[in-house]
Amino acid sequence: MLDDRKLAVLRAIVEDYVHTEEPVGSKALVDRHNLGVSPATVRNDMAALEEEGYIAQPHTSAGRIPTDKGYRLFVDRLTTIKPMSSAERRAISAFLEGAVDLDDVVHRTVRLLAQITRQVAVVQYPTLTRSTVRHVELVTLSSSRLLIVLITSTGRVEQRVVDVGTTVADEFLRDVRSRLNAAVTGRPLTEAASAVADLPDTFEVSQRSQVTAIVSTFLETVAERTEGRIAVSGTANLIPFGAEFHTSIRPVLEALEEQVVLLRLIGEATDPSGFTVRIGHENPFVELSTASVVTTGYGPGDEAVANLGVVGPTRMDYPGTMGAVRAVARYVSQILAGE
Repeated sequence: MLDDRKLAVLRAIVEDYVHTEEPVGSKALVDRHNLGVSPATVRNDMAALEEEGYIAQPHTSAGRIPTDKGYRLFVDRLTTIKPMSSAERRAISAFLEGAVDLDDVVHRTVRLLAQITRQVAVVQYPTLTRSTVRHVELVTLSSSRLLIVLITSTGRVEQRVVDVGTTVADEFLRDVRSRLNAAVTGRPLTEAASAVADLPDTFEVSQRSQVTAIVSTFLETVAERTEGRIAVSGTANLIPFGAEFHTSIRPVLEALEEQVVLLRLIGEATDPSGFTVRIGHENPFVELSTASVVTTGYGPGDEAVANLGVVGPTRMDYPGTMGAVRAVARYVSQILAGE
């Protein structure tokens, strides 16, 4: 474990390197930071940090830069996350509140996050199985065809057409709609099948085939998709960092084009109050060994229904990035909760 003084030196190196994009020397640390020790002591501390793998010297006679291990300790020891300014918070709120549906929320969110952080933003659509039923609507398309509209607690809208084979009376349709909503409204979608399993049996025998067709199509609507949906924005933001990636920026960009990579990268939905920060070689793909990923969960209330976050170089402003990710996630959560 490093003592407080060496931690202060490491923190100063990380902050200076992120700000200047140049390797940091001992003289610069003494000049720019109130470390309270002599340049000789700083040099000794830097030598110790280098020996323990927290910093490295990229070139002979150059200053030092943080390693993945150094960034990890810096993030783990963060005491504060940079808050958004009042103007930034108002701008986020105004931009997101203009969304008209879930797709619009996701697309606005991913663009906004990319603009704020100047990195690649990734937003996962809420999965159906983490949602509850808000309402089910049945709409007549023709005498025997209906449109089933499912609205979830996360604002997601799913639609299916069902052909019930015979003419549907308005009174019958209202009855099915009422009983179906009574059975499933407020329930998790994972419980929908059991909630409506006996619904056809509550109708007259002559009506059961129609109700069964409606229920079967409704269950297809709530069935979990095997594929996730991801929105990405801001890949051009990585271009200025291309020179500092150890090989090339191309593998990073190619990796971000793969849906399976993005799904693994953003991970399972986490507690909205916490963060997942993967730095460099901690990422599950070698193509992203020069990148860092910051994600958090979002969703109505205290439950996360999906994740959002950013991908950028390991030389990122972690306190600022984490603050932006948290702020955006909170606003999206409020919108989904209808607040």
